[in-house]
Amino acid sequence: MTDTRADDSTTPGIVIMGASGRMGRMLTAAVVASPAMRLVGAVERPGSDWIGQDAGEAAGGAALGVVVTEDADAALAGAQAVIDFTTPAATVALAPIAAQAGVVHVIGTTGLTPDDIAAIDAVTDRGVVVRAGNMSLGVNLLMQLTRKVAQALDESFDIEIVETHHRHKVDAPSGTALMLGEAAAEGRGHPLDDLYVAARDGITGARETGSIGFSAIRGGDVIGDHEVIFAGEGERIILSHKASDRTLFARGALKAALWGVGKAPGHYDMLDVLGL
Repeated sequence: MTDTRADDSTTPGIVIMGASGRMGRMLTAAVVASPAMRLVGAVERPGSDWIGQDAGEAAGGAALGVVVTEDADAALAGAQAVIDFTTPAATVALAPIAAQAGVVHVIGTTGLTPDDIAAIDAVTDRGVVVRAGNMSLGVNLLMQLTRKVAQALDESFDIEIVETHHRHKVDAPSGTALMLGEAAAEGRGHPLDDLYVAARDGITGARETGSIGFSAIRGGDVIGDHEVIFAGEGERIILSHKASDRTLFARGALKAALWGVGKAPGHYDMLDVLGL
């Protein structure tokens, strides 16, 4: 991981949150490899062994000249965007800092509650937030298809969303599954909260017409598989997406960061970034 590009202050500067994590390392490598941006900061949680080390050397590679810090305010000084795939608490805490610094806050964090999202929304009158449960082009196209199919089919077609992820994922349903559920609910003209049914167990009774069910599978090293099932009488329509390379999320996040620079304050998503 060597940055061979000459330093250019006109190139957008990017900060990576959670630099030591799997996604943080991948994002760092992607920024370093891109001629369209430069790495200017790396942030870790207090107490991390990475703090005070060069971000490249800490990851086992060449020095990048960027020292990992726990001070997000200092890291964001002079940056144009921060990419954040961390935890809900860390993301909510960063939102006002990024807005105050005039830095685009790209959020890939999952497991955000409605209160978390409301806290992030509160800064979008003065800051640019690009948030998505999944930053893959394919998944965002799947969202559009899900919305249109749900709109085209009546409630005689039951909707189920099935997602599979690696054994280390801590939240369920996944952020992507919830995005797909929201798209299906929008297609039906209702908020997801009115239709949401979590994983079933025991004597549940007959399925309620119009509900949207979720199932989560955890195991192995699965990056992310998602299916939206429309089950009718005598036929099923199944829309699916399977991720086989985690770098697709990094590429989407970088695209979102570049897109957000110079945008008016607001809360955007990948559909905005992709022009969908």
